[in-house]
Amino acid sequence: MGQILLLAAGFLVLVAISVTSVVFVNKARSDSGWVTHTIEVENQTNTLLLDIRRAESAARGYLLTRRPEFLADHEAAVSQIAPELDKLEALSRDNPAQVENLEKIRAAIETRLGQFAQEMALIRQGDAANAIAMVRESDAGDTTSTIRDVANAMRVEEERLLALRTDNADRSQKLASTVTIAGSCLVVALAAISIFLVRHERRARDEAETRLRDSNLNLEATVDERTADLREANDEIQRFAYIVSHDLRSPLVNIMGFTSELDELRGDIFRRISALDATVQEPVATLPPDVEPELRGEDQKLSEDFSEALGFIKSSIAKMDRLITAILNLTREGRREFDPVRIDTRELIEGIVKTMAHQAEEAHAEIRIAPLPQITGDRLALEQIFSNLIDNAIKYLKPGVPGEIAIRGRTKLGFAVFEISDNGRGIDPKDHQRIFDLFRRAGTQDTPGQGIGLAHVRALVRRLGGTMSVSSELNAGSTFTITLPIKWSGSNRNKDS
Repeated sequence: MGQILLLAAGFLVLVAISVTSVVFVNKARSDSGWVTHTIEVENQTNTLLLDIRRAESAARGYLLTRRPEFLADHEAAVSQIAPELDKLEALSRDNPAQVENLEKIRAAIETRLGQFAQEMALIRQGDAANAIAMVRESDAGDTTSTIRDVANAMRVEEERLLALRTDNADRSQKLASTVTIAGSCLVVALAAISIFLVRHERRARDEAETRLRDSNLNLEATVDERTADLREANDEIQRFAYIVSHDLRSPLVNIMGFTSELDELRGDIFRRISALDATVQEPVATLPPDVEPELRGEDQKLSEDFSEALGFIKSSIAKMDRLITAILNLTREGRREFDPVRIDTRELIEGIVKTMAHQAEEAHAEIRIAPLPQITGDRLALEQIFSNLIDNAIKYLKPGVPGEIAIRGRTKLGFAVFEISDNGRGIDPKDHQRIFDLFRRAGTQDTPGQGIGLAHVRALVRRLGGTMSVSSELNAGSTFTITLPIKWSGSNRNKDS
């Protein structure tokens, strides 16, 4: 138990460390990304200012020397200013303060670009004096200072953000490292405790195995002795059931004989009553023995009650006789040795279905047999198992509804699984276990039976090393499932079940 708790704790610690590390690593990555973003904004600001200064310097060089390379340099710098400004705006749109600064610097840059255009136009017209005056006016004006001041303000803002975001990134990395180190120490501690507990439990297990070996020295002999006792007790129970059933038949025969005599005496008794009831004026001749006397009033009712009572006695005797016969058959079957042989179950079941063809035709039932696996078992036991189940499926169909009975089979992990399903009355789920008890029946009792069939079937299945279950609902049919070993050797569950 301690090991399980430690394993669970270690697993939870690893999960917590992993989740926390992922969170902090993502946070550190995000913070590092913002640091990089700040540096990019600052670099882009410097690039924009550099292009503006480059354009100004090239314009002055061209004004003084009229050399074409200065003009080309000026035009190249001017062409870069607008794209660089757009890029800076895209990078800074997440910061409201920078957005405001960009509006100011864009207006100033657009004004300065207009001045550049006027200066170049005057130079091309040969008006050098006005061009020089305009250059001096531009340098002394507010446009250049505005660009410089706003750019400085943007750099200051980015430096502030850089310091803040660098601190956040450092803090996230430290937290991730701390969590990793703490978690690793905890895992090492749990591993050390686990090793200690494993060694302790190993010693305890070795001691327990030693005691178990000492205790099991005579286990096989004890098991054989108990098995022999159980077999003897089982045989004794079967002998007792046989003797009791056999001895019950003698008094039952006597009861049947005396009942027959009472039935014969009934005619004499009521003929005498009829004679006494006759009037003296009209003497009644003696009736032949086979002629029922004519009775009236209370005598007639007494005769009917007497006949009804005898009928109840006879039906009870017949039922008891059937039960005794069933018990004797069960005890004989319990003493029978099973003989394992290879059986083609499809052929076996087809033979059973042929013997029940007339019964199925009367019930308007169709029996379908799917491919079935071959198994090794006792042929007579399998015949009794499938005969009982198919007979029950036909017997308990719904009146007026064409019967559909399906027999399927498959193999699974060394076992053969058989299913016998029908569309009959079904069985209430609360009676699923009851139907397997001896002399117990479920549902409406409108068909003959003693409540022995399914109990006998389950006993046979167990003796063959298998299991049996039922799945059913009222008015929804039933499916009986039997699982039997494919290669039953008869070495177990033969006489002991």
